[in-house]
This record gives sequence, C-alpha cells and structure tokens, in this order.
Amino acid sequence: MSLLDKLDAVAAARKALLPEGMDVFGIPIGEIYSATEAKIGDRRILFLGTNNYLGLTFAPECLRAAHEALESEGTGTTGSRMASGSYGGHRALEREFADFYTCHSCIVFTTGYQANLATISGLAGAGDVILIDGDSHASIYDGCRLSGAEIIRFRHNDMTDLDKRLRRLGERSRSTLIIAEGIYSMLGDRAPLAEIVKLKDAYHSTLLLDEAHSLGVLGKTGQGLVEETGLIGGVDFITGTFSKSLGGIGGYCVSNHPQLDQLRYVSRPYIFTASPSPATIASTRAALKLLHDGVGLRQQLWKNAHQLYSRLQELGYQLGPEPSPIIATILDTPQQAMALWHGLLEHGIYVNLMLPPAAPDGKSLVRCSVSAAHTSEQMDYAGQAFADLRETIL
Repeated sequence: MSLLDKLDAVAAARKALLPEGMDVFGIPIGEIYSATEAKIGDRRILFLGTNNYLGLTFAPECLRAAHEALESEGTGTTGSRMASGSYGGHRALEREFADFYTCHSCIVFTTGYQANLATISGLAGAGDVILIDGDSHASIYDGCRLSGAEIIRFRHNDMTDLDKRLRRLGERSRSTLIIAEGIYSMLGDRAPLAEIVKLKDAYHSTLLLDEAHSLGVLGKTGQGLVEETGLIGGVDFITGTFSKSLGGIGGYCVSNHPQLDQLRYVSRPYIFTASPSPATIASTRAALKLLHDGVGLRQQLWKNAHQLYSRLQELGYQLGPEPSPIIATILDTPQQAMALWHGLLEHGIYVNLMLPPAAPDGKSLVRCSVSAAHTSEQMDYAGQAFADLRETIL
C-alpha cells in the first residue's frame, strides 16, 4: 500500500457510511447571530452543539477587552512563549488562573489540546507509567504517546479496575501518573474523584485532572469538579481549556507543585508553538472574571440541562448516565444516529454526531451541548423536535 492509499480507504469508508450528498462533519456556519443561533445554508438554526456553556462568546466585557488588545498589541505575537511571545497579558492571565484556583503557579498554552500534550509529555517519560481512563480525550492519548511512558488504560470510571492495575505495578506506582476528567466529553458523566484521590494517595502516585468540560460548570465559583468535591488538595495538576466556558481558545495547567514552572523548559509543544494572540488573552481574562462571579449563569445552565435531559428521558431515548450540560443520545447503529442528526437539522437544530471510533465502546451518539444562553423556550423546541423524530428513529 502506498502512502496515500490509506486515505483513499478512508474516503471509501465515508462514502459507504454517509448518504449520497450528505457530509455531516465540518459543516460551514454561514452567519453567527448570537451565542445560540446561526445560519447554515439558507436556514436559521438553533445552536445545540457548541461547548459555549456559559454563553460568553458575545459578552460585551470580552468583546471590548479583545478589541482594545487588538488595537494596542496587534493581531498576533509571532513568537513562542520561550521567545518573543510572552507579553504582559500572558503572565497576568497565569497569575489570575493561579489565584482563581489558589494554586502556586500556572502555565498558559495556545490550545487546550496543547495543554495536555505539553503537560503529560513533560511530566512523564521513558520508564514511567501513565494510567488513563478508557474514555479519555484524544489530547490525553496523544500526550501519553508523546511522553514515551508506558500507557495502561483502566475501564471507564471503574475504581476496582484502577485499584487492580495500581496494585500490579508494585513500586512502579510511585512513578505513575493517573489521568481522569472532571466531566467526560462523550457521555457527560463525572469522574469519581474521591475514590481516585484515595487510590492515588494509597499507592503514592500523581494525579492529573482535566477540567476542560467542568470549568465554569461545577463548583460555587466554577473551578470544576475539584471545587464541587472539595478535593483540590488531592489533585496534583489541573489542566483545562479556554474554548468552552471561557468562550475563547487556549489552555492552562495549574498546580501547587513548584516544579510546574520547569515544564516550560522540557515541553516541546510549549517551546515550539506560537503563543496565543493578545486579543485572545484579553478576552479570556475578562471571561475568567465573569466565570468566577457567574453563579446565576451556572444556575441557568443546569436548569436548561435538567429540562432537556428529563424531556429526552421521558421520550424513551437512551442517554448518558447522569444529567449534565453534555446530553448524549445513544443509538444502536451509525445509520440511526445519522438519521436523528439529519432530522434535527431539518428541524433547524444543530447538534454533534459522534460515530465509532470517536465515540466510546463502539457507540453512536447524537450529542447536545446546553448553554446558559439558551432559553426555556429553546429547550422546549429541542425537546419537541426529538419527540417528532422518535417514532421514525427508534
């Protein structure tokens, strides 16, 4: 097989799976009207597939901060954080994130994906072990591969399996990094953090928690699962992203370990990537303040999540194990999932379609992402669309 033949095989597989003329991935959004509405083709649609959990993408404070930074500092830094790309704003945001978590230090990265690549590959190396939940995000898997450490998966949220694998490592558990997520991106369920911390302590391991989907969503001030459970002291490293509740793009890692700053000198994704633009940093700083004070936003977000989850549950759809802003409808086949996705789009609702191998355990998912910006009427409309499609799909 030649180098490019495998791409032809991908094209053939997509053609066999997708109906003629349908391309469900990467549909261009023509116009953006608000945090919840946009235009696809000639149709106005309800956004129910973004991760804009707090609805901050059009917050006046964020827009104003971005405009001011764009005017005063230009469109980009054109340098990495280790060269000419560390501006005053980057350092200020790192201090503000460290203060937000009451942690010793923080590193800001260009993307959330890069935050995991850089942190994981910088912490672990040849001779070390990384234990990851089987439903981990692709950035976690790729960070593990880049590290050169031995990678061992444990069954999703299965603490008996995690315990067994730690026990088998013996003394090697001391050089083991355990990785979990605050809220998992596919099914919207939480990690059993209290049990993970207990095992981490018992085996003298190190714990990294990815709060990408739980930042701004869980906890009184939006720190995530560490705040909801009161276990921030039991987590060694916290990573996350700006591209969800903060409405921007970028990533971070915070820790009370003073060694965190040394990752700047050993993490290739950090050293060799241009830093975030000044406008991105400025809007993120403004969004972090709104997130911290956003109790009302979180209350509205969870009201919307419970409203839609309960409605779909009543209709008999198979859902993820618990209500959350990520509401995944689980279908038996890719064809069912595509039919539901297309039917919702015909109703003017954009959601995400997840097919194997992207979805866990060979599942096919139609995934909704609820926002604080959604109205109760919009949740009702979405629920009715699912009801209209139920008999046809199921």
